[in-house]
Amino acid sequence: MTTTEKLVLFICTANYYRSRFAEAVFNHAAKRDRSDWRAVSRGLATYLVNQDISYNTAIALQNRGINPGNTSPTASQLTEVDLEKADLLIALSDEEHRPMIDQMYPEWVDRITYWEIPDMDVLAPSEALPMVEEKVMNLLEEIT
Repeated sequence: MTTTEKLVLFICTANYYRSRFAEAVFNHAAKRDRSDWRAVSRGLATYLVNQDISYNTAIALQNRGINPGNTSPTASQLTEVDLEKADLLIALSDEEHRPMIDQMYPEWVDRITYWEIPDMDVLAPSEALPMVEEKVMNLLEEIT
């Protein structure tokens, strides 16, 4: 990242599904539009999943012609340094992530923007990932 670039951090539970999709979609569109914004993603509980990326995420990126290199190669656990480095913080689900953030990083809980895109046990990826994509594209329009 150059000194002029700004950073958005997408936060999710395991950092293998929604947040990784958001990161890839954001970075793909930001590069295409020559934006000075870049995205990274992190998880609050990466130990919950032993995969690097969700099959649903990989297929959704492939179907959209988005290079998977627009997201990190592996899941990454959220740290306080990540929170400090980011210019914009977004958690993918208020209901799911706010309590976790409040427990782990209480001083950050109100500095984060919360979306409401449920995990796949509540909402099918065929519905959730287009919601993520729409939110990401709206975000890019707002900040660039």
